[in-house]
Amino acid sequence: MKQCWRWFGPADTIALPALHQVGVESIVSALHHIPPGQVWTEKDIRDRMEILEAAGFSWEVAESLPVSETIKTQGAMYAEHLDAYRESLRNLVKCGVVTVCYNFMPILDWTRTELRARQAHGGTAMRFRLMDFAVFDLHILGRHGASDDYTPELLETAKARFNQMSDTTRAELQRNIVAGLPGANDNWTVDDVRAHLATYTAIDADRLRRNLIDFLSEICPLAEELGLRMCCHPDDPPFSLLGLPRIMSSTQDYATILTEVNTPANGATLCTGSLGVAKGFDPVEFISRLGDRIHFVHLRNTKRLAGGDPARPDFFEAAHLEGDTDMVATIRALMAEQARRKSVGRADWQIPMRPDHGQELLSDLDAGSMPGYPLIGRMRGLAELRGVMAACAG
Repeated sequence: MKQCWRWFGPADTIALPALHQVGVESIVSALHHIPPGQVWTEKDIRDRMEILEAAGFSWEVAESLPVSETIKTQGAMYAEHLDAYRESLRNLVKCGVVTVCYNFMPILDWTRTELRARQAHGGTAMRFRLMDFAVFDLHILGRHGASDDYTPELLETAKARFNQMSDTTRAELQRNIVAGLPGANDNWTVDDVRAHLATYTAIDADRLRRNLIDFLSEICPLAEELGLRMCCHPDDPPFSLLGLPRIMSSTQDYATILTEVNTPANGATLCTGSLGVAKGFDPVEFISRLGDRIHFVHLRNTKRLAGGDPARPDFFEAAHLEGDTDMVATIRALMAEQARRKSVGRADWQIPMRPDHGQELLSDLDAGSMPGYPLIGRMRGLAELRGVMAACAG
């Protein structure tokens, strides 16, 4: 697999030249300063590409070209946002970027309640605790109907936890959760979240799935014409939060969408960390069933923890070879899929991958990097994954 690295642009705390020492082969990036629904112009894309090429790298995958909430909900200006998305795709292809990762998660791009939970070895990792999320949902956000989503025991525990929290701790919890909102970070207020939730009042899982199929039906003919590969990222975590529907949380969810819009341009981002939070997820089965449509891979690991709801487990970001996902079996299956593609002459036989979400280790602890994206922790992960790939290729 092609060993890539996510780089967030000039504001990233990790300098591009350092990545040559890590052994990175190519870069995954996005134009995060451009709001969802607006066009990525050819100039904007070339400006980023020039920075990467000056440092000796190519731009392998656009992650993410975000799908706006307007498209997800089919709200006002739906047609205009689709046109902007198509124009961005055309401009990416003009600049040589032909793999585009996106997601269809409502409002929340990803959710953690702690961004730097201390680990026994002295480093930190991101963690999700349903009880802390319930504190935010019930007592900070005050979402209507939220109490229906939690057990009586969890309602009691969350209330006691909220009452014990200082104002500083409550504010930190809110910041941690809204960090997963696209373009928001800690700038979103609870009123902003409530306003977005209101747009999903009439949207259940079936409706959201239909909206995704409609989006792909509009986009994929152009993507096929341009030689693009679209690849949807799974829900993170793979269960409902804030009463919002989740539609890309399992192998069957992917099989449904890939069958409904059955073109090579419509593919999957296999994220072992996101999907692996669900106890029944089998990455080898995912690859066996859908391998020819996997266009991008995030290799990371999560470890489930005992919590108040088996269907929505607590978890933390584990070291890449130490969580619930059998990473060796996963990589072995991906390497076999690559070999199969190569044997039938596919030009895109090599799958781009990146080590996703690392623990903060050593000098990471003082580096102030974006949560989940430290240098040393991801470097350790890439080294471990590279070793597995070498062994599977031998």
